[in-house]
Amino acid sequence: MSKSTNTLFAFAVGAGVGAALGILFAPDTGSNTRDKLSFKLSKYKKELEELISELVEGKELHLNEAKTEGKRVISEAKNKAENLLQDVNKLIDQINQGKN
Repeated sequence: MSKSTNTLFAFAVGAGVGAALGILFAPDTGSNTRDKLSFKLSKYKKELEELISELVEGKELHLNEAKTEGKRVISEAKNKAENLLQDVNKLIDQINQGKN
């Protein structure tokens, strides 16, 4: 991970821990605190699932793009190699005709 990604991740974890501790030590009844905490955790879980889904979809998109580009590059290289081979064969024929 890059430095900025690590920093962002550390900030998010710190914010989450701070929020959880703030809720746990808030002057409220235990059941209300647990309800609030449960609600926030389910909300964060849903957001995390959405982010993971987006990452997986993005990965597949990039993978497909990379495969397509790779096939194009290979095809182009093959065509260039075939053209070069034809040019070499023509030169060899010309050299052989010059010897005769």
